[in-house]
Amino acid sequence: MVPFQDEPLITTIGEQCKMCYTCVRECPAKAIRVREGQAEVIYERCIGCGNCVRVCSQEAKKVLDNTTDVQNLLADPSTRTAAIIAPSFPAEFVEYDAETLVSMLRALGFDYVNEVAFGADLVARAYRGLLTNTKETRYIATSCPGIIGFVERFYPEWVPQLAPIVSPMVASARALHQKYGADLSVVFIGPCIAKKGEARSPAVANDVRAALTFGEIRNLFEEQQISPDNMQPSEFDEPRPGLGALFPISRGLLQAADIEEDLLTDQVVATAGRTNFVQAIREFSEEHLDARLLEVLCCDGCIMGAGTTCQDPLFRRRNRVSQYVRRRWSQTDKEKWQQEMDQFENLDLTRSFRPDDQRIPQPPPEELKAIMRQMGKTKVEDELNCGACGYETCYEHAVAIYKGLAESEMCLPYSVEQLKNTVDELADSKEQLENTQEALMHSERLASMGQLAAGVAHEVNNPLGVVLMYAHMLLEEVQDKEEWSEDVKTIVEQADRCKKIVSRLLNFARQNKGVTKETNLVNLIDHTLQAFKTPENISVKVEQTTEDPMAELDPDQIQQVLTNLITNAFDAMPEGGSLTITVTGDNDTVILRLEDTGQGMPEENRAKIFEPFFTTKQIGKGTGLGLSVTHGIIKMHRGKIEVTSNDNPEAGPTGTTFDISLPRKAARE
Repeated sequence: MVPFQDEPLITTIGEQCKMCYTCVRECPAKAIRVREGQAEVIYERCIGCGNCVRVCSQEAKKVLDNTTDVQNLLADPSTRTAAIIAPSFPAEFVEYDAETLVSMLRALGFDYVNEVAFGADLVARAYRGLLTNTKETRYIATSCPGIIGFVERFYPEWVPQLAPIVSPMVASARALHQKYGADLSVVFIGPCIAKKGEARSPAVANDVRAALTFGEIRNLFEEQQISPDNMQPSEFDEPRPGLGALFPISRGLLQAADIEEDLLTDQVVATAGRTNFVQAIREFSEEHLDARLLEVLCCDGCIMGAGTTCQDPLFRRRNRVSQYVRRRWSQTDKEKWQQEMDQFENLDLTRSFRPDDQRIPQPPPEELKAIMRQMGKTKVEDELNCGACGYETCYEHAVAIYKGLAESEMCLPYSVEQLKNTVDELADSKEQLENTQEALMHSERLASMGQLAAGVAHEVNNPLGVVLMYAHMLLEEVQDKEEWSEDVKTIVEQADRCKKIVSRLLNFARQNKGVTKETNLVNLIDHTLQAFKTPENISVKVEQTTEDPMAELDPDQIQQVLTNLITNAFDAMPEGGSLTITVTGDNDTVILRLEDTGQGMPEENRAKIFEPFFTTKQIGKGTGLGLSVTHGIIKMHRGKIEVTSNDNPEAGPTGTTFDISLPRKAARE
């Protein structure tokens, strides 16, 4: 016979996986790889313990289903079949008794129905003989296929210490083959997913044709509409078991083999469970245990196997098995049982094992440090060891990342920090977007105002020129008439003022890009200051902190900017002060800073200072166009202007600072 096609025992249903990493945490072999946020089972590392299946609340783990293969066997009239059921069945089938279960299995089409517990009796005898005949050798019990897989993959140098004895499942199959013939197809029914892998192992090829879990046999009953209601009770076929029925309970092998776990001699150590078995094998390999026999199970006894459907707690299941064994053993003909045991005295119960090293080399220290830094763990106190990633420590998680089994995003504190940074970045982006939107609206307002100002200026400019011309002519004619000349002078002054306002409106509204040329900004500042009559109570200082004060710009327009800002600075210091103009920058940008010690601007005015016609000066003292024109010129040069100001003496020195950034190179068409 050829075993069924080799397939992974457990796979992940991607759409149902919620990335909770519970399977990562529960897998003793660390056979779960997380890639692109998706958990997947690594077939080569999987030992079939089924912990990932048992703990997955989303039912995202799919177990290899052999029910179709078994149905095909049962449907073949030329094939004789035997169902061998694991001794943990009393903990699973609580709604009907053993005799009814046997009848239901016969109704499926099985020719024979036997208890694996008899095979456990044979195995127990073999262990007793092994320890009697080999006084020095240390062994790891091999009744649990998950333990075999774990040692072969992760402790391959200890494979010779695996007890060379088959499991009760294989022992039962070999006994039936001896009794009924080699052509008998044996199907195992039990609580263990790893048994599916054991049935396909080359070391026990052709012993067991297929392995079903208790859940799968229940599905078959349902599909075939086999109910206990119309079943006639039927007994198991011979041979009948003895105390081997205790095997599914932790330490059951020891009691069945009459091997004492003496705490004084410590010659035999038994344990069970995901954490305990890993620790026990590790200490056994490190020779911290003097035990001659290490009897370990992946689960807390086979009664807790991942292939069960029963939801009862551990000790309730254990009690049901104990009650069943007591009842059956009390009714057993001990002499006949011994005869049956003698009948299989020469049955070959040996098997071999082969190393299948799946260990991954440990990462170099520098690689590990880099991975830890990537997760924000630069010092010991950063290693929270919270276990949210599925690994017990941050160090183990980093090692798993290096081995390609995990991702840094699995670290909850790291992900929370990344999320916080993302939220902060989004907040900054939102603020920048709002500022850009506000600047765009401001630019649109300026454009509208510019069009309006240009139209008004052109319409007013011509009649205003006529008024100004005749006012000057009239002033010349009344020079000798003092009572008239003062009034005419007032007309001329106000007409001139109107002319300047119109000129500023045209400057504000103009769309030309200016004429740029290489300009020394320090010289331009000095030239601009020469046109001012600096008040006696104000000091002006020009500083240069860059070796290169040159930039390509329109000197006339930048001079207008300087004129507007210097004028405002002088106006802000009626009681005196100082104005410092600094030229600095880098290879790409030149920066002008004008810093005065004046009264400062109230906070509510700072957002409005670049709006057309906004002014805080008295009527007749300002038009509110100076800073608007300044803003337009700076933007035309592809620069930016920023203002900081303090008008509260309690908060520090008062004053206003304008920072103007201009590119050193003008834009090319």
